[in-house]
Amino acid sequence: MPLNLGDTAPDFSLLDANGDRITLTDLQGKWVVLYFYPRDNTPGCTKEACSFKENYAILQAQGGFVLGVSTDNAKSHQKFINKFDLPFPLLCDETAQVATQYESYGPKKFMGKDLVGIYRQTFLIDPSGKIAKIYRKVKPDTHVAEVLADLATLSG
Repeated sequence: MPLNLGDTAPDFSLLDANGDRITLTDLQGKWVVLYFYPRDNTPGCTKEACSFKENYAILQAQGGFVLGVSTDNAKSHQKFINKFDLPFPLLCDETAQVATQYESYGPKKFMGKDLVGIYRQTFLIDPSGKIAKIYRKVKPDTHVAEVLADLATLSG
């Protein structure tokens, strides 16, 4: 059953790069920016993560809490966080269970090859745990500006 605006966001509990468990229901009362990305330290994923970093103070001021999710392990996430000084948690979804729940994992083409992996998508979850916005076709260059504008409108 596809996820739609207004649906309750699927709950999850994942470990971050430090081994701390983050559970979605524990974040109720906050606007959660849940972004799925294919791989640590790749050009598009780095651009997207650094854009979230550069706008992190604004996101926080608007009540946003950023979580990045990929199938990378904690060691990979920690290197990525350290290399780019990322101020938000990256979650380890090594079995792609959460990405699958959020329809962000499956077959795709990359450089002419068929493979299975994470789709670059973002979900804006409101303080009551409902999906307020779904970004299915994310462009790393402009995505964070879209999220900021929508968060300002929706939380305002």
